[in-house]
Order: sequence, then C-alpha cells, then structure tokens
Amino acid sequence: MVETNAHYCNHTDCKGTHKVCVSLVPIFNHLEEKQMNEIMMTTNSVSYKKGETIYQAGDKSDSLYIVNKGKIRIYRLAESGKEQLVRILNPGDFTGELALFNEALHESFAEAMEETQVCMINRSDLQEFLLKYPSISLKILAEFSNRLEQSEKQTTRFATEKVDTRIALFLVECLPNGGQSQEVKLPMSRKDLASYLGTTPETISRRLADLEAAGLIKQKPQKVIEILDLDGLLLV
Repeated sequence: MVETNAHYCNHTDCKGTHKVCVSLVPIFNHLEEKQMNEIMMTTNSVSYKKGETIYQAGDKSDSLYIVNKGKIRIYRLAESGKEQLVRILNPGDFTGELALFNEALHESFAEAMEETQVCMINRSDLQEFLLKYPSISLKILAEFSNRLEQSEKQTTRFATEKVDTRIALFLVECLPNGGQSQEVKLPMSRKDLASYLGTTPETISRRLADLEAAGLIKQKPQKVIEILDLDGLLLV
C-alpha cells in the first residue's frame, strides 16, 4: 500500500461528515434515515491532499470508497507506462465496488485531484448491508450498467472515431442537462482529457483551436468553452 499523509478521523470526530457522505451517494440515499444512520456507524473518513494516492494497482481491494468532498482520478497504466484515464469521481461517486463480491486486487490507480475527503466502508460490513437491504444491490447494479455502457462507448470511439469527433462529442456530452446554457466547463485538465480521449495534450490544444477557428466554439478563461454552433459540432 502506498504511504500517504492521509488523515483518518474517528466516529466521534467525523459523525457529521459520515452522515453527509452516506446521504450523498445514490446507492444509499434512497434508504430511510435510520438505515442510513446504521451504515454511517461503520464508515471511516479519510482526507487526502492533492496528488496523494488513495490506492494503486496491486493493492488489496477490500473497501468501498465514497467521495464526500473533492475529486479523484481513476487511471490505469499500460505496459509501456502510458496513462489511461478511466473516469473522474466527484462527490457522491464511489470506487472499489468489486471488493463487494470477492477478494481481489485493484487493477487501477486512484489519486486525489485536490483536497479530498473519502468515506470508507469495509467489505464485510457492506456485504451485511447488501443482504439486509437488497435495494442497495439494485442501485449498485444500475451503476455497474452505466459504467459498462460508458466503457464500451469509449472503446468504440477509440476504434472508429477521429480525434476531432471524440473531442466534439465529449464537449456535447458535458453540456448541462435541461438547461439553455451552451457553456461547458472542462471537468479535467487538458492532460487528463488527452488521456481520457486517447490522444496528446498538444493535439487537444490544436484541435480546440481548429474548432474555434471554424466558428464552432469559443475558448474562455477557467477551462470554459462556449459552444457557438451545436449542429456544426455534431457533424465534425
């Protein structure tokens, strides 16, 4: 296990944190308050500084990690050492779910992107809750389904779409649901975006400049991109 300066707090100090954490995550927040309180009593809260490793490939996978505050990047390393970003976790998201079903080792790395607070529930406690409250299992299966769909979509795009199209589709998918806003705030750095889309940061910068020159987008400060021509972007 990687050594970090992670800060652990006990049940007394972090009771409020645990409650917020459990109520955030979709696999628990449908439960009654009494049931959520029961889960809360089994959690440990851990704080990580930016850049700290939460777990790495080869570590024993025996806990569910729920993001309470901050962001976590999940990535894998190819044999060549090249990084492949898998997903970014925000508050309410979780990782380590494979530990729920059998003893295993992590195949990916988890790293705090900023000051991050994580709630951890160990495997044995969570398995008890799965038996006691079957609705949790259904919520986890729904999340598995979503992640599988995203993974398949990403793999298909790597194989069939050119980089310009991958970038364009990513921007469109980042648009706020149901809103009139045509602005997107990139959820990651260009380095991470390049890793996620299977290209290089330099290519990302060039392609965004090309899309801007074509009048399809406008790049703004703070990683904000305004989509000027949505229909045109979808045809890239």
